[in-house]
Amino acid sequence: MEGFGIKDILDIVIVALMLYYLYRIMKESGTINVFIGVLAFIAVWVVTSEILEMRLIGTILDRFMSIGLLVLVILFQDQLKRFLVELGSQRRWKLFKHIFHHHRSKDGSSDEPSWVMPVVYACMNMSKSKTGALIVIEQEVPLETYEKSGDMIDAAVNSRLIENIFFKNSPLHDGAMIIAHDRIKAAGCILPVSHDTNVPRSLGLRHRSALGISQTTDAVAIVVSEETGNISIAHRGQLKTRLTSTELEQRLSQLKQ
Repeated sequence: MEGFGIKDILDIVIVALMLYYLYRIMKESGTINVFIGVLAFIAVWVVTSEILEMRLIGTILDRFMSIGLLVLVILFQDQLKRFLVELGSQRRWKLFKHIFHHHRSKDGSSDEPSWVMPVVYACMNMSKSKTGALIVIEQEVPLETYEKSGDMIDAAVNSRLIENIFFKNSPLHDGAMIIAHDRIKAAGCILPVSHDTNVPRSLGLRHRSALGISQTTDAVAIVVSEETGNISIAHRGQLKTRLTSTELEQRLSQLKQ
């Protein structure tokens, strides 16, 4: 009988990390019950086929496993895509990135992206006038598919331009604006709507769209409520409401440039 070696430890650690990341992503996307169900099914499969050696049940479950994995890939392709993006994201190498940026910014220059303050000013002005708005900031996952659902703009980020786009009489005010690579790429875009039952009923379609895009991608979505003027932000499937201008600026400054 072979001893328990380093390869076995690495095997367990890798599987544990994969399960942890899958658990976190599916929890953020509201599909945690599916994750628990899959784990329960795998546990039954291992016990019956490997430990108890029940051939008939083991054979049937083997067939379900081969088909079930394909079904899960089809149903949760967005979550799996996000998982792979997260795995290869620059944030996984945060230590090296932090050292590089610290060394590069010793001259005292600010690391804050140039689009942050125009977005903050626009959101504060729209909050005062209770002008509804939905702004999405691209991160690692490309948003070209959603950009094509609206009207392409490709303009510099400007607070007055943002306010004009979301002005109530503007033809683009109902959709979402997408900012990528320090540019306003498109406006009037259609986003996936979250069906999370935990979202308060008082929140409207803009909030559900913001939550939806944050669940299917790693993008950050800012919402200005047309009813209350409150500013909210959605990221990684979490919605934070009633932000102040300072809190909004801090959160946006921490995003990738």
